[in-house]
This record gives sequence, structure tokens and C-alpha cells, in this order.
Amino acid sequence: MFKPLEIFIGLRYTRAKRRNHFISFISFISIAGVALGVAALITVLSVMNGFVEEVRDRILGVASHMVVSSANDGLDEWRRLEPYLERYPQVKGMAPFVDGEGMLTAGAGVSGALIRGVSPELEPLVSSLDREMEIGALSDLKAGEFNIILGQELARRLGVRLGEKVTLVTPQASVTPIGVMPRLKRFTVVGVFEAGMHEYDSALALIHLEDGARLFLRPGQVSGVRLKLDDMFEAPYLTQLMVQDLPRGYVITDWTRQHVNFFRALKTEKIMMFIILSLIVAVAVFNIVSTLVMVVTDKEADIAILRTLGASPASIMCIFIVQGVVIGLFGTLLGLVGGIALASNVEVIVPAI
Repeated sequence: MFKPLEIFIGLRYTRAKRRNHFISFISFISIAGVALGVAALITVLSVMNGFVEEVRDRILGVASHMVVSSANDGLDEWRRLEPYLERYPQVKGMAPFVDGEGMLTAGAGVSGALIRGVSPELEPLVSSLDREMEIGALSDLKAGEFNIILGQELARRLGVRLGEKVTLVTPQASVTPIGVMPRLKRFTVVGVFEAGMHEYDSALALIHLEDGARLFLRPGQVSGVRLKLDDMFEAPYLTQLMVQDLPRGYVITDWTRQHVNFFRALKTEKIMMFIILSLIVAVAVFNIVSTLVMVVTDKEADIAILRTLGASPASIMCIFIVQGVVIGLFGTLLGLVGGIALASNVEVIVPAI
């Protein structure tokens, strides 16, 4: 009267009845094992994905999705690139920059730094530095006034505050009547930013684009043009298109190449965590197999009766397959719910622990 028979008997065996409480307890342990494995897999991978996304956003908040530069170490009249770049609707913003290295000194404090000349009006289109200012604003950088904005750690290392002076020493040398002298320039600190990445907070200083071009002996030139895309993951594809579209002599790089080793290491770590946690789920699956072996041993008399009534070996096998599938499904669903709940509240649970 019960159809299909295999499903009915398999579901009945999953429940506890009189003398088989131990078998049902083992089934419960198997379900719990699968649930814990799946919950751990979801939680850890969610945390890893969140970590990678947070790090990527912080890096690209200061860096850029794409950079167009010249093979001759200098870009003349960068606005000539605008007609070419505006053909791509994926490009949300563009801004020129001047890059150089130097040594900053203030009193007894000395530190090497990456000096970046930016346009205060265009820089917010390609980076989040305007939103990460702790003191001052990008608009405080004015051409000809030689103002400077320092990373938080860099300002602490130099021991300077708002309004104080720092001296920038550049590798370019000046020929004077007394010989070759390094180029020195005094700057006024007008702001401090915190990007959340030690690499930038401890080594990056911002000046005005025109001041940077004058300081690094690049009158009328920029180091390149930084681009921001509406989808950062299209950067490699757009790089290939732009290389074919732009005139010869331009070099295009994207964020996947600039930080390739770092992101490759994160990807490898995430894959290894997936494999390790999958082994936990595999152990739970072996528990299901051992449970089914014990159930078969316990149900030898029932199997003999079913065979006498005409049940085929395939039907008998399907009964225990149904029981194993039910245990696996229940465990997976419980693990799914538990993993999502744990991953959604991990910022509350971890401090509590």
C-alpha cells in the first residue's frame, strides 16, 4: 500500500523505533558531522572572500584600475588621450599623475617616500583618497604653493603636524657654481590621510600635479593617466582592446598585473582552505557510510523477510541509499543555514569568543 516502497522503508529506518535507538543516534551524529563540515566550509570561505575584497578595495582606493603611460618615460599633452578613452563606456574617470621618489626630512626625522603629483579636481574620479583624509582635504593642494599631504604613518615617523614644514630631497641633481647639488624643496604639510594599508600610509606623499612636474623636471609632462572602471574585473580585457586602439608608444597596465603576486597568493590560499575544509565534509560522509553498514547489520532479519516477500537486491539497496541521502540532505541544509548565520554575524561572534 506504500509507494514507492524503498522510500517509505528508508524514511522509517531513519527514525528511532524501540530497539534501534543506537542506530538513530549514529544517524544524528552523521547529520551533525555533515552540518558542521558544511558550516565551516561556508564560514571560512565567506571570511576569506570578504578579506580579499576588503584588501583589494583598500589597494585600489589608492592605486588605480588601469594606467596609461608612455614608453618614453613621459606623457606630453595627456588630454590628447581623452577622445580614445571616452570611446569606452566602462571608463568612469581619468586623472593624470606624476610619480617620483625622494627623501623627506623634518628635524631629526628622515624617511624615503613615493611622491605623487595629483590633480585635486580629477583625483577623486579615480581614487578614494579624498574620503580617507583625516586632516585637511585634497583641495588644499594648490599649484605653486608647494603644499604636501602625508600618509598617517609617514607623518608620525617624521614627527610633523598640520602647518609644519618638511624638506623633500629628490634624486635629480642641480648644477651650481659650487658643484652638483641635490634638489631640495620645502613643503608645507596641509593634510594627513589614512588609506588603511601600511604600504601607502608609511610611504606615500601627495603634492599638486604642477608642483610635481616642476620638481621632477618634467615641464608640461605627466607620468601617465590613471583610469577607473565601473567593473574592475574588465581591466584585463579592456587592456587588450586599448593596446590595439591607442597610437603606438603607449604602455597600458592594469591592477591585476601591478599586484599579481599578492592576489595570486590570496587565491592559492583560498583554494587550499577549500580543499582542507572539503576533507572535513569527506570525513562526515564516511560517517554516513559507517552508519549504513551498521544499519544493514541490524536489519538482517528485516532484509530476509523483504527478500522472502519478493523484494529484489536492487530494492533492498535503494532502501539504504534513501536513508543515506536523507542524512546527507539534512546535514547539508543544516550546515547551509548555520554557515550563513555564522558568516553573517562573525563580527559579533568573534569578539564575544
